[in-house]
Amino acid sequence: MESEHRVSTLELFFDLVFVFTITQLTVLLADDLTLRGAGRVLLIFTVLFWMYGGYAYLTNQVPPDRPVRRLLILLAMGAFLVCALAVPTAFGDGGVAFGLGYLVVVIMHSALYSQAHGRGVLWFALPNALSALSVTAAGLFDGAAALGLWALALLFQFVTPAISRRAAATGADAVEGKTIEDQLGGIGAAHFVERHGLLLIIVFGESIIAVGIGVGSLPLTFGIIVGAFLTLAVGAALWWMYFVRDEGRAEHVFAGCPPDRRFKLALRAYYYCFIPMLLGIAAFSAGVKKSIGHLGEQLPAGPALALAGGVACYLAGDVAFRLVLGIRPVRFRALAVVPVLATAAAGMRIGAVWQLTALVLVLVAALAAESRSAGPGADPTGAEPGADLTAEPGAEPATGGVAGSGPGVAPGVTGS
Repeated sequence: MESEHRVSTLELFFDLVFVFTITQLTVLLADDLTLRGAGRVLLIFTVLFWMYGGYAYLTNQVPPDRPVRRLLILLAMGAFLVCALAVPTAFGDGGVAFGLGYLVVVIMHSALYSQAHGRGVLWFALPNALSALSVTAAGLFDGAAALGLWALALLFQFVTPAISRRAAATGADAVEGKTIEDQLGGIGAAHFVERHGLLLIIVFGESIIAVGIGVGSLPLTFGIIVGAFLTLAVGAALWWMYFVRDEGRAEHVFAGCPPDRRFKLALRAYYYCFIPMLLGIAAFSAGVKKSIGHLGEQLPAGPALALAGGVACYLAGDVAFRLVLGIRPVRFRALAVVPVLATAAAGMRIGAVWQLTALVLVLVAALAAESRSAGPGADPTGAEPGADLTAEPGAEPATGGVAGSGPGVAPGVTGS
C-alpha cells in the first residue's frame, strides 16, 4: 500500500505562479491570432512546461519539507515569474530576461535534485542548462536566427534521454545502489495525478478570467450574460471530461502499474498529452477574450478558429491521454473533434453566440453518448474488460503513435 503523499500548499503556490505564464501566453495569442503567433506560443509553452514537469517529478520525490528546499522552490517561483513577465516580448526586447529567468529555474531544479541523485544530476542538468542558454542567446537575435536557437533549446531537451539512459546503463548516476531510472520509478500515483489535476483546474480559470477581460468596461447586457454562461458551460463540459472520470481512473492505473514502468506512463500521459490540453484551454480563452464583447457579430477568422481550435486541441489531447492510460471509450470524444472544428463556420457566418452554443451542444452530446455507452455496469477504472494495467504503457495497438512516441523518461529530468 503506497503512503499518501499529497500536494503541499507550497506546490500549489508554485503552480499559481507557473499558470501566470499561461495567462501571458493567452494574452500573446489574443494579440496575434495568426500561425506565427500560435507557433511562438507553442515554442514558449513547450520549453516552460518541460521544466514544470521537472518540478512536478522533483517534489514527488524530494518533498519541500525542509527550509532549504522551500527556499530553493521560492527562488524558482521568482524565476518563473520573470519568465512570465517577459513572455509578451520573449521574441523581442524581453528575450534575454526570459532566458536568464529560465536559466535560474534550471539551476534551482538541479540544486534540489542533487539531494536525491548526487552527482548524477549532471546528466540532465547540463542539457537543461544548455537549453536555457540557447533561449537566452535567442534574445540577442531576430528572425530565423532566433527561431533556430529556440529550436536548438528543444533539441537539447529531446537528446537528454539518450544521455541519461546511457548513464543509467553504466550505473554512473547511482546513489545508494539506485540509478536515476530506478528512483524515477518511485513516482507516487496519488501525488502525481493530483498535482497535474490541480494545475489543470487552475488553467480552467483562464477561460473565466478571459470573460472579464473581454467585457472590460462594457455595459452588462443580457447578451453578455448569455455569452458568459455559454463560456462557463464549455469550460464545465471540458472539466467534466477529465475530472468526473479520467482523474480517478488515471490514479487507479498508475497505482496498478509496476514502478519500473510508471515513469514512462507519467511522461506520455502528463507531458505529451497535457501539452495540447493546456494549450487548448489557452487558445479557447484567447478566443473568448476577443469575442465576448461582439457576441451578436460575425467573427473574424482568428477568434472563431481560436474558439473551435482550442476546444478541438483539448479534445485531441484528452483522447491521447485516454489511449495512453487504456481508458475507454475514446471514440465519442474523438468523433467530436470534427463538429467542434466546424463550429468556426458558425462564428464567422452567424455570430459568436451561435458558435459558443454549438460548442456546448457538441460537447454535451459527446458526454451523453459516452455515458449511455458505458452503462451502469462499466468498470470504474474505465479500462477495457480483461485489460492488464501492469502491461507496458503504450503497448496497446490502439495507442498508435501517441503512447509509443518519445523517450520514457521524466521531463526536466531525463526526458522531454
